Amino acid sequence: MAWDFQTDPEYQEKLDWVEQFVREEVEPADRLYDHPLDMNDPVRNAIIKPLQARVREQQLWACHLGPELGGPGYGQLKLALLNERIGTTLSGPVVFGTQAPDSGNAEVLAHFGSADLKRRYLEPLLAGEIASCFSMTEPTGGSDPTSFQCRAVRDGDHYVVNGEKWFSSNARFATFLVLMAVTDPDAPRHRRASMFIVPADAPGIEIIRNVGVTGHAGHEGTHAYVRYTNVRVPVDHRLGEEGDGFKVAQVRLGGGRIHHAMRTVALVRKSLDMMLERAVSRETRGQRLGDLQLVQEMIAESWVQLEQFRLFVLQTAWKIDQLKDYRLVIKDIAGVKIAMPKVLQDVAGRALQLHGSLGISTEMPFGKYVLESFHMAIADGATEVHKQSVAKQLLKGVEPAPDLFPSQHALRLDAAARARYADVLAEAEVLQGQPVGV
Repeated sequence: MAWDFQTDPEYQEKLDWVEQFVREEVEPADRLYDHPLDMNDPVRNAIIKPLQARVREQQLWACHLGPELGGPGYGQLKLALLNERIGTTLSGPVVFGTQAPDSGNAEVLAHFGSADLKRRYLEPLLAGEIASCFSMTEPTGGSDPTSFQCRAVRDGDHYVVNGEKWFSSNARFATFLVLMAVTDPDAPRHRRASMFIVPADAPGIEIIRNVGVTGHAGHEGTHAYVRYTNVRVPVDHRLGEEGDGFKVAQVRLGGGRIHHAMRTVALVRKSLDMMLERAVSRETRGQRLGDLQLVQEMIAESWVQLEQFRLFVLQTAWKIDQLKDYRLVIKDIAGVKIAMPKVLQDVAGRALQLHGSLGISTEMPFGKYVLESFHMAIADGATEVHKQSVAKQLLKGVEPAPDLFPSQHALRLDAAARARYADVLAEAEVLQGQPVGV
């Protein structure tokens, strides 16, 4: 059988190294600078760059990418196991070359970018020399690409872009933006938009303001409200064919969703670990918290939720590796996206409750984790949309009942069973002298 739940010994050694490295080097680094993607911060550079070099020595840099893209080609399953170790840290994804939105933007460049775009943008992005932005959501249409209003109008060998984008991640750090804009408003709904690489220094790009996310790093927000005014984008900066925006976005967002889930496993596990420590450390009315039945129930339910969610994430990552096409795993990715916010909210919420007033303070991370659960319910598409998507896919191809009653109606099954074994029943009737099976 090919089915297995073990990590190969060689990679397990690397994961053991990662756990120690994160604990001793990365977690302390998180506290010493404003944001790990601010490459103008000398303190950040002095700390992050040597850590990245050590990761490269371990052949763990951008480990999900193939050798042709500068990675070891470990795939999504091994990336999931890695993210379980680094997902609780601010700097970990940057140190290991797996940070959002750069990892997803690198994938679309690898799939759809020209050789020149890869040389100019993908290579330095994968090397950790620059950062990128994903500029898709709009202030009026949310993340529904069929309602976008930002336009890219062809003008000779350029497109001219006008419109606004909301919550464009890491725009203030970015060397380039991956932009989705409408190129043909009269086309079928999923052929109206195209995806572009836009240099961040192109005239006409204005960051109206940088929006912060509660609990996220940085004194200044990193999710920008961006206005594009007559921004000229070369035609050769288009990703894919005109009208391919939705297809390109699915490649980009499929990876982003499963990567968010991988890192969420880490947050849930850390919440449970802190809950367990609290349960054996704190006493009330002469008993440890862990000896109280209600606390035991909280712990048990949290562990079950973590194990279920983790296995779902790992199985989905495994399917991506096997099929090598996010579109073929879209139902599983959507299912993981649905499960993610509730698991984090439930387990982090219980951990917060168990820590009492300390749990709601800024001295512990639980409030941030609970808010992050709502972020995960919105990022890369609202949970409700994914529920609809999963339901539609599950309903696709299902045959209706043959008549008024369900196919599994007991009377129908009884009749079918008697028909299937009619010869046996007939022989039994002869032997016993009376009807059987009635």
